[in-house]
Amino acid sequence: MGRDTIEAFKQRRKIPVTVVLDNVRSLNNIGAIFRTCDGFAATGMALCGISATPPSAEIHKTALGAEDSVDWRYFATTAEAVDTLRAEGCTIVCLEQVKGSVSLRDFTMQPGARYALIVGNEVDGVDQEVVNRSDICLEIPQSGTKHSLNVSVSAAVALWEFYKQSIDLI
Repeated sequence: MGRDTIEAFKQRRKIPVTVVLDNVRSLNNIGAIFRTCDGFAATGMALCGISATPPSAEIHKTALGAEDSVDWRYFATTAEAVDTLRAEGCTIVCLEQVKGSVSLRDFTMQPGARYALIVGNEVDGVDQEVVNRSDICLEIPQSGTKHSLNVSVSAAVALWEFYKQSIDLI
């Protein structure tokens, strides 16, 4: 199918987005987000708090090896990840429904900017402390009776938008 090897993938240019998992508890969701990060060539992932890390058979079940191709780091707290990524020059973007959030369809990446996209816990969402420390909060427009999507689905929808806007970079 003409797919990159893991070594070639690690060497290729990536979209300027690191996905940050704020206490994501499901190993299946973590694996699915790894796979999405691979598919859209994200810079990497930050696994925080209770988020499990590879190696893990449960993560591998949905990641299908993407846990080997996507660069990742672990942080004891999401606040630590935010501080580190901000110091590395990232704009901190929280994917959460909050007062003042920007619709994903209205979001435009800034040329040359790097982003840390934070997705939250399956029950509680992104921790309020992390929301407060974010530069921007994005919200996925929805029309159904539910007010949220599964965290791996939300990450994929948002990452797709970042990918569309930066496809010319890779």
